[in-house]
Amino acid sequence: MVFQYLRRAAHDSPYIFTSFVVAAIGPVLVVGVPAIRKSQGYVSPARIPDTYPLPQRARNPPTGYDD
Repeated sequence: MVFQYLRRAAHDSPYIFTSFVVAAIGPVLVVGVPAIRKSQGYVSPARIPDTYPLPQRARNPPTGYDD
């Protein structure tokens, strides 16, 4: 019964049927892709620094720029 409806929907309105198929695949990919990447040995790259590292010394204020 369900397969007959799906076949009819694919024939009568393929654009709606295709959109439902793509929408149904999305959650499956959210769960499946990370597991597949991990099984293939993918290692996440190092995080990009959020701030610029400050030097571990006393900071000298600039001189000669009197306002």
